Amino acid sequence: LIPFTPDEQTGLERLNYYCEEGLPKQYKYTRNKSLGVDNSTKFSIFLAHGSLSPRRIYHAIEAFEDEHGSSKSTYWVKFELTWRDFYRYQAMKHGPALYAQGGIQAQSIPWQHDSTMIQRFEDGQTGYPFVDAAMRELQRTGYMSNRARQNAASFFANNLHQDWRIGAAIFEKYLVDYDPASNYGNWQYAIGIGNDSRSQKYFNITKQAKKYDAAEYIKTWVEELQGLQDKHVYEPWTMTEGEQAMYDFQYGEDYPERVVDFRATINQTKQWFD
Repeated sequence: LIPFTPDEQTGLERLNYYCEEGLPKQYKYTRNKSLGVDNSTKFSIFLAHGSLSPRRIYHAIEAFEDEHGSSKSTYWVKFELTWRDFYRYQAMKHGPALYAQGGIQAQSIPWQHDSTMIQRFEDGQTGYPFVDAAMRELQRTGYMSNRARQNAASFFANNLHQDWRIGAAIFEKYLVDYDPASNYGNWQYAIGIGNDSRSQKYFNITKQAKKYDAAEYIKTWVEELQGLQDKHVYEPWTMTEGEQAMYDFQYGEDYPERVVDFRATINQTKQWFD
């Protein structure tokens, strides 16, 4: 759980702690981890509630650099602040297109509206462990990492083929650091209808989970998979009957089967964008 209340005092304490502990020096190398309080700044919670200003955070990092030297990590902390501002200017520029079905690129995609599929996504019952872990964490805590958000958004639109705005609204419903410009802007970016030179993009969620070593994260939120070895946590559907018996685990009963085929749904999405 994220142990913060979004008030000014807590925000200042978090900012001071983050700098005093030297955490700006490691941000670039830890920010994609899914578990832990200090792997990323967690400033978004206070920024969203107006408890900390971007300017105060920026100057705090500048002061840290004056004392400890600048690095790729301190640069990325400041960069994320400018990225946040970028989405605000994009919202001012594009107005209602921030919420348009085709995004600011005005893409014509036949998004669907399957209430059962949407509920499976919201409840973390898709059969894809990384997505399910992210959505269960979101429901229970109001938070998930940026890496998890991008993967979940891509899966919702590019694999489930549901109207991306419904997914963005689910995030809006739960996020403790919800901000309209960042939320809807990042959703458009993650699925290739926003600020990106590519006409279509997607995240390979299983590959991403392995790349960022998310097995412990998955086990934390998907209790059904806690007894499995890490190599099986990412793709439980690949387990043999013997392996399932060894764990006293039955795929499809103890954990839901995949709601869609990843590659087939990605290929369909590519055709829509082509």
